[in-house]
Amino acid sequence: MSRWASADPASSGALLSVRDLKVTFPTEDGLVKAVDGLTFDLRAGETIGIVGESGSGKSVTSQAIMGLHRGTRAMVEGQIVFDGRDLIKIVDEDLRRMRGRDIAMIFQDPLSALHPYYTVGNQIVEAYRVHNDVTKAAARTHVIEMLDRVGIPNPQKRVDQYPHEFSGGMRQRAMIAMALVNSPRLIIADEPTTALDVTVQAQILNLLVDLQKEFGSAIIIITHDLGVVAELADSIMVMFAGKAVEGGEAEEIFYEAMHPYTWGLLQSMPRIDSEKKERLVPIAGNPPSLINPPPGCAFHPRCAFRDDARLGCSSVIPEFDISTEHPARCLIPEGERRAISQAKTKTRTA
Repeated sequence: MSRWASADPASSGALLSVRDLKVTFPTEDGLVKAVDGLTFDLRAGETIGIVGESGSGKSVTSQAIMGLHRGTRAMVEGQIVFDGRDLIKIVDEDLRRMRGRDIAMIFQDPLSALHPYYTVGNQIVEAYRVHNDVTKAAARTHVIEMLDRVGIPNPQKRVDQYPHEFSGGMRQRAMIAMALVNSPRLIIADEPTTALDVTVQAQILNLLVDLQKEFGSAIIIITHDLGVVAELADSIMVMFAGKAVEGGEAEEIFYEAMHPYTWGLLQSMPRIDSEKKERLVPIAGNPPSLINPPPGCAFHPRCAFRDDARLGCSSVIPEFDISTEHPARCLIPEGERRAISQAKTKTRTA
């Protein structure tokens, strides 16, 4: 059964099943189709990486799963089934009970996510006591243990410090402690290593792997950098202009990529194991308008392999065959794409 499209979410065996998710925002200029028909499954204990450039719909997807578009002008359609319950249809009170307890989120900027007027410990204690009937002292003890687990030194002292007294890496660890304090079954990490130096990035990613093994949580990691999910994710979904353009096992995406946009992302990744002096190759052009997207394939204006005359790249919208294990939204025949992919992989890994 494909991880991208089991017919019935109830029988998929997945912890999270997203079906034909659409998120649109009304503006004076028209509807912004931020997410347009996203479908995937995520099983307990697995990690999926959602990758794409800014504006591709990654964070909007995570916010829809958390129910953060409620009370806004955003229109959310489709299904988000978590443990048999459709998060789009359940009432606000039930969703609030699930947030933090069953589904937790690690935000991109911990300094803005943490309240500056309260100590880090008090904020995590509050997150724990909302879902657990324990005394403040018992909660504090648990929080100190959690801070120690995520690698914050001297947690007995740090628990009483404010966010501005933490370094960037320590604040991100505190956010991870807050997300994990109730042992949620699903963790959404939205750009968890942005603005951190590479050493701290590696520490944070290794920490997520270790804690996932301990807690058995499923993880959605959202990033613009394929390198971040290289060893963390079991599967990867590449997004462009609000749609999934490729999906597959992590190894397939890195060594057998089947979409021109993914080739571009891989080609723009720096390598530290090579002495070559060539410049990185950026993807030409700019992201398309989500109000008036280009006709046909949304990537075709930036695609070096488009073939308008033969394939109709500028007029035909390619399908995303979610019944397969490695779908790609492209009109170029699979055999041609496979040959291009092999050549690029050989060049990239030489």
